[in-house]
Amino acid sequence: MANGDITKVEEYDKIEVVDSWNIQVRKATKIMEENSDGSLTELSRAFHRHALTPFISTVDADGTWTHAATDISGEHASVRAIATAAWTDAVKNGYQVMRQAQGI
Repeated sequence: MANGDITKVEEYDKIEVVDSWNIQVRKATKIMEENSDGSLTELSRAFHRHALTPFISTVDADGTWTHAATDISGEHASVRAIATAAWTDAVKNGYQVMRQAQGI
């Protein structure tokens, strides 16, 4: 970068596991400008948030449940690592039981 150059920096600054199976992700997008001394000044910051669960659960008209595993292949490596560690078989089973108990 040269003095006055503008760059976009993305960082996953918050990844939280909530209720054992919900993973809440916050990505910060920062617009930075390089100063004459080589340091960076943040010009703006915006956040994008999304949440993940181990399955997309649906119920058919006859009451049959389908739990399709959530595809996390497009997630940032740090998000994938946390999801893989957090979503143990016991957590996944608990999520399925909870969804079916909701009857939605």
